[in-house]
Amino acid sequence: MDERRTVKVSKYLSKHLRHQPARIGLTLDEGGWVEIETLIAAATAHGFRFTREELDHVVAANDKRRFAVEGTRIRASQGHSVEVDLGLPVATPPPYLYHGTVAGNLESIRAEGLRPMNRHDVHLSADRETATRVGARRGRPVVLSVDTGAMHRDGHVFHVSANGVWLTRAVPSRYLRFPGSR
Repeated sequence: MDERRTVKVSKYLSKHLRHQPARIGLTLDEGGWVEIETLIAAATAHGFRFTREELDHVVAANDKRRFAVEGTRIRASQGHSVEVDLGLPVATPPPYLYHGTVAGNLESIRAEGLRPMNRHDVHLSADRETATRVGARRGRPVVLSVDTGAMHRDGHVFHVSANGVWLTRAVPSRYLRFPGSR
């Protein structure tokens, strides 16, 4: 499967497993799962054909492990804007995690902290390199350090997805360290 096709199928899966399942007639269960054959049939009925082999390739080749397969079912690992309960256990974060963004967002982040926007949770990375890649998707990246140790001590709840993305409801600005600040 060529790289362009892999990306195209991956984006299609993300759109319909995270944000718009009803657009193609899918109903995700409470955990975000859908039968793979149901997904393939729905996609085909809506003009986007892919095979089980292509789906398996996308799942296996995705370095961010965006999708999880369990038996005959598939779901997105995180990032949903539709209501799902991923059933992730509460986890103790490391002392610091990171968030990638762009300079144009800094003013509102300073004022309001990090908010989930159209998702259920704020996504945090375990390392600066990953946060840099995340921020670079929208322009020149800016990486914020998040004092997750202090957040945890103050009662904020964290979860970690199967692909290593840390999730929390929001990050108040007092826990953020901006570039150039101490």
